[in-house]
Amino acid sequence: MKRLFSILVIAAITVLGAYNLKAANSANTLPGTIVTFVQDEEAAGDELVEEELGFHQELKKRFIEGGPVFMGIVLLCLILGLAIAIERIIFLNLSTTNTKKLAQNVEDALNSGGIEAAKEVCRNTKGPVASIYYQGLDRADESIEAAEKAVVAYGGVQMGQLEKNVSWVSLFIALAPMLGFMGTVIGMIQAFDRIEAAGDMQPSLVAGGIKVALLTTVFGLIVAIILQIFYNYIIAKIDSIVNDMEDASILLIDMLVAYKNKKRV
Repeated sequence: MKRLFSILVIAAITVLGAYNLKAANSANTLPGTIVTFVQDEEAAGDELVEEELGFHQELKKRFIEGGPVFMGIVLLCLILGLAIAIERIIFLNLSTTNTKKLAQNVEDALNSGGIEAAKEVCRNTKGPVASIYYQGLDRADESIEAAEKAVVAYGGVQMGQLEKNVSWVSLFIALAPMLGFMGTVIGMIQAFDRIEAAGDMQPSLVAGGIKVALLTTVFGLIVAIILQIFYNYIIAKIDSIVNDMEDASILLIDMLVAYKNKKRV
């Protein structure tokens, strides 16, 4: 939108300048002044467009200047880390259920149709909480202690599935800046080698090498920051689901105790 607005402004100034130039020629005024004004405005418009494209183009330019070896590895860390993070986010969102509604449905089915009806409700519901409910209900005919052990054991299994591959994201978070630092150190060593070979400390001799060396650190830190945001979101989501699982497990045991007591009566 800003680019379009700038182009429209430039076109309007050009048309206005052309109109004034024509009027100046017919009136025998100073056309050179108007031509200069139009050219200055066009140059200013071109600079404005370049500024709007500046960040994207500058980022691309700096990435290419960093070299293919370390920049390629850092980019690979970003791609793999984002792929795992997005997969985990989708899985965690699909695993999120309304725990209170599920508990109410299970309790209603337990009171009206018994254990099998409650298990059917769990089979028709997705998510780790429903799976834990099903395992507990499946052992409910044996004893409350057996149901509780099944809930605890299967809760650990579900927690492992929630945390699957999350360690890889943390690895890429640590690996990206370390690769950047390594590229910086190697680039500084190469710069000092040039100084030693030339026998003279000339800024122009090492400035380019040092700049390229620092670029690897910058992009490594950028990758780490991006992945860290995703990682924190994933950890917060896992903690929320685990808390729901623990609360639901306690509620299930209470429901089974109440069901057993009602059945005895």
